[in-house]
Amino acid sequence: MQPPAGSQVSHVPAQRTPSEQLPPAPVPPEPQPPRRRMRTVLTVVAGVLALLCLGGLATGLVLYHRASAPDRSAPDVVVDNYLRAFLVDRNDARADLFTCEGGSQLEALRSLRTDLLEREKRFGVTMAVSWGSLSVQKHDDAAAVEVTLIISARVDGLNQSDRQPWRFDAQLDDGWRVCGGARAS
Repeated sequence: MQPPAGSQVSHVPAQRTPSEQLPPAPVPPEPQPPRRRMRTVLTVVAGVLALLCLGGLATGLVLYHRASAPDRSAPDVVVDNYLRAFLVDRNDARADLFTCEGGSQLEALRSLRTDLLEREKRFGVTMAVSWGSLSVQKHDDAAAVEVTLIISARVDGLNQSDRQPWRFDAQLDDGWRVCGGARAS
């Protein structure tokens, strides 16, 4: 309110307390960031990432299992895989995945491979084994598979080969397995 006109009011400036004597001005608290919202977002993101990682791991394991599992789906497939592992790759551990548990009668094929290895050493050549189509005669849980093995080598610049008919016996036991094999007449 203003003083009435003509009144005598002192125009002396008001005395102020020196600033160093004033109490510090209250500092308004900083607004808190919404921690709950941030925590919720981080939790959801972490959960989604964990699920994606677990899903990727599970998918990887399934694909690995499918790729590494031996194919024993049919008698001709198991004989083909067995011959490839035993005669071409010469991998006994892999070949055993295609044979019957204990008592498989594959001595004749083992003798053939031993003979091929001895000839390779003696003549300094590489013996290659291949085969054509496989003929299957299936009876319930047993099958006979006939195939002609072609054994070839290059000796003194000449290709030489021998054709041998073979017959393999397969049994259905957790997939098809080779249980016996002998040279057919």
